[in-house]
Amino acid sequence: MDFIDTHTHLFSSKFEGDNEAAVKRAIDSGVNKMFLPNIDKESINPMLELAAAFPKNCFPTIGLHPCDVKEDYKTVLANMKTLISKHKFYAIGETGLDLHWDKESLPLQIESLKIQIGWAKELNLPIIIHARESYKELFEVFDELNDEKLTGVFHCFTGSQAQAEHIIAYGGFSLGIGGVITFKNSGLADTILNIDLSHLVLETDSPYLAPHPNRGKRNESSYLHYIASKLAEVTGKTIEEISEITTRNALKLFKF
Repeated sequence: MDFIDTHTHLFSSKFEGDNEAAVKRAIDSGVNKMFLPNIDKESINPMLELAAAFPKNCFPTIGLHPCDVKEDYKTVLANMKTLISKHKFYAIGETGLDLHWDKESLPLQIESLKIQIGWAKELNLPIIIHARESYKELFEVFDELNDEKLTGVFHCFTGSQAQAEHIIAYGGFSLGIGGVITFKNSGLADTILNIDLSHLVLETDSPYLAPHPNRGKRNESSYLHYIASKLAEVTGKTIEEISEITTRNALKLFKF
């Protein structure tokens, strides 16, 4: 069985000295493709280095995380845009809106997001959306800007049934399912029961949100099978069916 981790930060400093070994553990576990979302200007080089070391397995994306949007965001984005002509990226992001830590920066976060939505349309690339306590604000942006050119994924989806349906109604977006589905009382499993599997992709969001039974530890892509197994349990599918369906969905998402 093959699996795809659609969102993993294996280039993070939390994997310093261990990132290549973590990739090899993932490959050994059946996770043969891993998409590496950039978050800020400092993470670009480590991400590209890891992707270069595993060109058949690790695929970089480029974007500015909402928690890293500062007053100089336009300069940071301009520098990122110049890299797009020099390297192959498979998506725009990780971008989005995050109101958990800082609500004051919302106007800057929205402008940064809109710029990156423009890139996704211009370059015909999917966009990776971070949504934390911000679905209302994100929907205001996407209700305005969504069109047939825009595709992507709302990563680490933990929203409600209504929010899932709103995202799916855009037509080109998947829901990223990660370790939260394994958490007791998260409610995500109940929501997923009502979502067609054609809309779902798997992710770890390593090094964060490790699935049960490793909750609280450093997450890594080799743990994806815990998420896949829980999704199989919740939906009544076999693990082989989950592998086949989510792999097909991910390949479509990233235009492979």
